Amino acid sequence: MSQTLETLIAAERRAQRPLLRRAALYAALVAAASVVLLGLSGWFITAAAFAGAAGVVAAQAFNYMLPSAGIRLLAIVRTGARYGERLAAHEAAFGALARIRPALFRAIAAAPIGKALTLTTGEATARMIGDVDAIETRFVRLSAPWSVAAALVAGLCLTVLGGALAALSTLACLAALLLAARALSHRLEAPGRAVQIAAGALRDEFAQAIEAAPELRCFALESWAADRIDARSRTLAAAQRAQANVAGWFELIQALSIAFAASSAALLSAASGADIAALAALAAAMTLDGAAPLLRGQIDRGKMREAEARLDMLLAHSPSEQGSAKPSDAPLLAFHQPAPCRIAPGERLALSGPSGAGKTMLVETLIGLRPAVSGTITLDGADVTAIPLPALRHCFAWLPQDAMLLSGTIRENLLLAGGEADDAALWDALHDAVLDDRVRALDRCLDSWIGENGARLSGGERRRLALARAYCAPAPWLLLDEPSEGLDTATEALLADRLNSRLDRSGQGLILVTHRPRLRALCPRTLAISPDRVGTRPPLVA
Repeated sequence: MSQTLETLIAAERRAQRPLLRRAALYAALVAAASVVLLGLSGWFITAAAFAGAAGVVAAQAFNYMLPSAGIRLLAIVRTGARYGERLAAHEAAFGALARIRPALFRAIAAAPIGKALTLTTGEATARMIGDVDAIETRFVRLSAPWSVAAALVAGLCLTVLGGALAALSTLACLAALLLAARALSHRLEAPGRAVQIAAGALRDEFAQAIEAAPELRCFALESWAADRIDARSRTLAAAQRAQANVAGWFELIQALSIAFAASSAALLSAASGADIAALAALAAAMTLDGAAPLLRGQIDRGKMREAEARLDMLLAHSPSEQGSAKPSDAPLLAFHQPAPCRIAPGERLALSGPSGAGKTMLVETLIGLRPAVSGTITLDGADVTAIPLPALRHCFAWLPQDAMLLSGTIRENLLLAGGEADDAALWDALHDAVLDDRVRALDRCLDSWIGENGARLSGGERRRLALARAYCAPAPWLLLDEPSEGLDTATEALLADRLNSRLDRSGQGLILVTHRPRLRALCPRTLAISPDRVGTRPPLVA
């Protein structure tokens, strides 16, 4: 069942409630301390000046110690509370994102192939980093309303010393500022969305260029790629300028509002004396300045909404359970289409047919990467469409046609398939994949770093490492798609002999896709996939 980003955020807000409450308390303390600090400072400076001008007796009678001590205390409280607010807010945000990001990744992994193929690595990265960062900002700013409320309460308590009209003018100015900012935010939404889209497009373009760097160098296309990146950068810069232009109006409106609030409070409090008028003016100014967190949220409103929309597209395919059938540890596999074929546990079957006939598609259907048509494949008599994906995939150890490797060590890549495998099992898998001698020659053997997608290995070595990874999975069936691709004849013959011995030892069954006679000879049975069935195979899920 799919979920929305709003659902995830609501759940995380509940989970992070203690930290968010602490952040709100600190934010309110910062705002109140700031208002009182500036108001008290204005009163103190003005009153001290008048006391000094009144003569020595008045100056000596004036209490300098208590107000100055209060000012220092408020400054300390404000600094400490600001630190506490940021610490609590960011801790809550990081804790929430630590669960939101895996949920997003699970949704990407669960997306049907038709959707997954439209999401490039760069675009996925842009959403997982840039868009999620916007959600982090939203979490950090959850304390903003409490900050504004505290600033308003503190401001009214001080400005009312200059009279009710001074307090009412401060309240009116704050309300006008917030209403104007809300109206202006609608104008800013489109530029904010454009910034988020352009930033994602730039990340995507850059990632694609990096991925294709060898080909770009080979065909002298570095300048062409740089021009494309430059065009994306210019688009982003233009969107950022448009957003900055509208954001400037926010700054102008706030500055004018602060000036008007301070002037109004000073004029309306003039009858109470210069020192009270100074207190009211500065308190009013800080009250409106306390709205800054809310205003920044309005400025980023478009970016956050676009980020949420882009992330919701990922969550549309959150993983869900299907069916309840559970195959045994040694299931009987039966194909009903493209031709009836029953394979007992431990048997070997080769899939034959020309390129494009659908052999790889059939293998991917077995492990749930493509949608199965009901009635075409069964395990222990249960239709694969009625078997939960984790249970279905537990039955097969898969070597894909285009296997990817982690940017990590040999050990980390092997343990992806067999998390409980010990070193002896890992070396056994490498031996059967004809890769053990090469790994032993590396500086750190199993713990040697292989680079991004196995860049430190040759193409044939990467293929054999992926095969060894499949060997490490404790599954009743091996699904091997062109396991000897890119290997020389001698290595292929050795690999075939060791695969045969491994199957004899383990009792695993084998579903093999290959065009190589040496490997095909391992399988006494063959299922022919006819190219005339290509048009009738299950489509990619949109």
